[in-house]
Amino acid sequence: MRGAARDAVDGVLLLDKPRGLTSQQAVSRAKRLLNARKGGHTGTLDPLADGLLPIGFGEATKFSQFLLDADKRYLATLRLGVVTTTGDAEGEVIAESSVTVDAASIAAAVQGFIGSQQQTPPMHAAIKVDGKPLYVYARAGETISREPRSIVINSIQIIDFIDKNIKFRVSCSKGTYIRVLAEDIGKVLGCGAHLTGLTREGAGPLDLAHAVSLPSLEAMDLQSRLKSLLPLDTFAAGLERMDVIADDERRIMAGQRVGMDGGVISGLRRLYGPQGVFLGIGEVTDGALVAKRLIGQHPSRVSCQMA
Repeated sequence: MRGAARDAVDGVLLLDKPRGLTSQQAVSRAKRLLNARKGGHTGTLDPLADGLLPIGFGEATKFSQFLLDADKRYLATLRLGVVTTTGDAEGEVIAESSVTVDAASIAAAVQGFIGSQQQTPPMHAAIKVDGKPLYVYARAGETISREPRSIVINSIQIIDFIDKNIKFRVSCSKGTYIRVLAEDIGKVLGCGAHLTGLTREGAGPLDLAHAVSLPSLEAMDLQSRLKSLLPLDTFAAGLERMDVIADDERRIMAGQRVGMDGGVISGLRRLYGPQGVFLGIGEVTDGALVAKRLIGQHPSRVSCQMA
């Protein structure tokens, strides 16, 4: 028997993902609770991790890339003296060492990771090689060659160091693997380490403090769940806003170029029509405004005002 038809839901949900669920499982549950036809997350959180998982529904999925590219903020815990096959607590222990470090040596070690650097993705990662996630190869006992990737660690703040466990906050660029960072910190300290806890606290301008949990969603009726959605322009909040007049709105929505004054700086913009309705993303280039990613229709039922 075919299931009931789902609705065309548009908006952004900031979900506080619990541990124990994959990101896709969390998305599936959220879609069911909102009776949404289309939805997807903006950056995988491993089952071990919890915290902020922004989910786009309907038209909002068109703008997810702007959040995927944003910096992320995490609260992490690593345990010194133990190395595992996966770099986190889900793996098997493969080495143990005594721990003789102190707070001063830890502080000095983590400072060496601040800035631009190359990081090799772990084998137990979701990125795909020849159509298969790396973790599929790892579970089959295979090791695949991985190219190092450029990342940036903006800051690392040590919260506490208790009984071989280091709790720290890190701000980093997209594509950074915190479990690899934990392992590398352990190597520098000479005793090895693995990640035991990870909470995503922020992504770009979005913060975990404004997220809703699955139990809270489940306790709501459908209308209350829909009211918890953020506007379609949420993922593009980091871009400068540009309001256009009615004539230019019609031209932009028809895919035509709109001439700009010479003083307008080139770059991407969040575009809004004269009624304050979000139109999508445009780019100022070569003295003209051109559409890059537009909504399919004016979603008047979703609030689209953003400063």
